[in-house]
Amino acid sequence: MISSRRRLGRGSALGGSAKWLIALFMIVASVLAYCSSSSINDITGEKQYVSLSVEQEIALGLQSAPQMAAEFGGPDANPQDQGEVKQVGQKILTSTEAGQTPYKFSFTLLADDQTINAFALPGGPVFITSALYDRLQTEGQLAGVLGHEIGHVVARHSAEHIAKQKLTQGIAGAAVIAAYDPEHPNSSQQAAAVTAMIGQVINMKYGREDELESDRLGVRFMADAGYDPRSMIDVMKILAESSEGPRPPEFFSTHPNPENRIAAIETAIDAEFPNGVPDGLIK
Repeated sequence: MISSRRRLGRGSALGGSAKWLIALFMIVASVLAYCSSSSINDITGEKQYVSLSVEQEIALGLQSAPQMAAEFGGPDANPQDQGEVKQVGQKILTSTEAGQTPYKFSFTLLADDQTINAFALPGGPVFITSALYDRLQTEGQLAGVLGHEIGHVVARHSAEHIAKQKLTQGIAGAAVIAAYDPEHPNSSQQAAAVTAMIGQVINMKYGREDELESDRLGVRFMADAGYDPRSMIDVMKILAESSEGPRPPEFFSTHPNPENRIAAIETAIDAEFPNGVPDGLIK
C-alpha cells in the first residue's frame, strides 16, 4: 500500500514536470513565431511584427468588405455624397506615398445614419458612415478622416493585431496547461481568465498607439495632398461633441479620447510645418 502511494507520488511529480515542459515549449514556440515575423514598414520606417503577407491582407479585406458594409446598412444611395468620398480618397492616394503601395484602396460611404464611425479593413477598403459624414462641414475634414484610415492600412495595424492575438493565445494556452490541477479543475479556468484579461489590456494599449500613429500619418497625407491638417483637429472636436454619456477612462479604451488626440495632432502639425501652416491649403 505504501509503495503504491509512492509510485503515485512519483507519477504525479513527473506529470507536473511534463506539464510545465509542455507549457514552456508552447510559450517559446509562440514567442519565436512572433519574433520571426518582423519586417520594416516602408511608410513608417518602423520595425513591426506581422503574421500576414500583403497579399493575404488584401484578400482578407476584400473578403470581409461586403459583410462589414452590410452591418452598417450597405452603401449610401446618394451618388453625389458617394462620389465626394471616393474623390477625396483618390486625391490623397494620387498625392502621397500611400498611393504607391500595393494595397487595393476603395472608399465607401455607408448608409448608417446612427453610428458615428469610420474604419478601414486590411488591404485597403475604407468606410465612413453617413452619421459621421453628415457632421463634417468641409472637404478638409473629410480628408482628415480618410487620411487617418489610410494610415491604418499602410501601417499594417490589422496584421500587427493578428500577430499579437496569436502570441496572446499561445501564452494563454500554456498558462492553462501549467495551471491545471486535477484536484482543482477550476484553477486552469481562472488562469485562462487572468491571462485573457492581460492580453486584452496589452492589445488595448497597442490600439491606442495605432490611433495616434494613424493621426500622425493622416496629418502627413493631408499636407502632401494640399489639405490643411488643422481640419483633423476640427474632426476631433466634432467627435467630442457627438459623444453621449460618460466615456470609459482612456487606459481602458482602444481609442484615445478626442481631447487627448488633439494635442498629439498639434505636435504632428508642428513637426510637418515647423514655420507654421502655410496659406492656401484646402480646409
